[in-house]
Amino acid sequence: MQARSAVTAPVARHATAIAVAVTAGHFINDAYSAMLTPLTPALQAKYGVSIAAVTLLSSVYSLTSSVLQPLLGILGERVDRRYAAALGPLLTGLGLTMMGFVPWFGALVLLVAVAGFGSGFFHPAGAAYVAQHSPPDKRGLWASLFSAGGTGGMALGPVFAGVGLTHLPWFALIGIVLAAVTFAVTPSGRQQSKRVGMREYAGIFRGPIVWLWGMAVLRSLASMGYNAMLPFMLLAKGFGAREVGVTLAVYSVASALGGILGGRYSDRFGRTPVLRAAILTTIPFFAALILSSPTNWWFYPLTFLVGAAVNASIPVGVVTAQEYAPGHVAVASSIMMGFSWGFAGLLVFLVGALADATTPQAAAMASLALLVPSALIAYRLPEPARAEFR
Repeated sequence: MQARSAVTAPVARHATAIAVAVTAGHFINDAYSAMLTPLTPALQAKYGVSIAAVTLLSSVYSLTSSVLQPLLGILGERVDRRYAAALGPLLTGLGLTMMGFVPWFGALVLLVAVAGFGSGFFHPAGAAYVAQHSPPDKRGLWASLFSAGGTGGMALGPVFAGVGLTHLPWFALIGIVLAAVTFAVTPSGRQQSKRVGMREYAGIFRGPIVWLWGMAVLRSLASMGYNAMLPFMLLAKGFGAREVGVTLAVYSVASALGGILGGRYSDRFGRTPVLRAAILTTIPFFAALILSSPTNWWFYPLTFLVGAAVNASIPVGVVTAQEYAPGHVAVASSIMMGFSWGFAGLLVFLVGALADATTPQAAAMASLALLVPSALIAYRLPEPARAEFR
């Protein structure tokens, strides 16, 4: 027994080091990503382009970092995964911190695309490392901590952006250091099973994973729609940027904490019960939040409750997909992270169009209504087996 403990203790410490390294990478990668939107006015002024042109940067980044993520996950399974995990924050950091130092706007578009590829490579690789080295009875918790790292980074990104384009490259040093640490800590991550073809990869996206993905798209679109309408709703009620910033900050912090709780509860009570409860019980509170404003004492506590509840299902969904496809955890992770968020992001303009035709509040309520079919889909999902990851 003592000999076994002596062997397992170093293994556990190494697994923890791997999880910490890729979670730190997730933090800085998503912090870099969150810098782009706040810097668009500065980029517009520097390159002398239209608002439509500068917003194209966000679309390009979303395409290469999110929509294409399943393809990047497949590529990541065919090469050593440690390169994807290390190069991800390195490419994202160099690309987005150097935005003010390219000579013309077309080069800026290419730079942002490369940065997006870095993020797209990192997410499935990082999630796969966490999944493969986490204790089987704590997969949900470890996945939620990894997810919280990204949420924390997204909250810090606008702070980085506040230094302006000229001083931004200094932040690239963080990504360089974390890339070196990640490469040193993570083991070789080549797929251990036999090399498979595209037919088998296409087969991953079928059955329960398709329904799980549909649930995630609807949930994500509901959350994105609310966040997109929030500034307009508060402006119509006489509030300004300060209240919007505080509300989004509370929502982001709650999202991280809710994800951790959701992951831990899913380890104890099962994946699908937590998915169902997290989505279904949110609906009445979400409706009350949309109808409220910062003048109500309950507005910020309710924002925290809704943010925690609706996002508690995010890391649980990732682990569920991994357990549905235990032989391809990187691809399964990319379907639930980048592809679901990216697809929802492509549709969020419909919420804006509805707001133009009606009101921002009506559009937010319509977004909220998407949680109903999302919850119904969650109820038809089978509970995955706690399979061994490869």
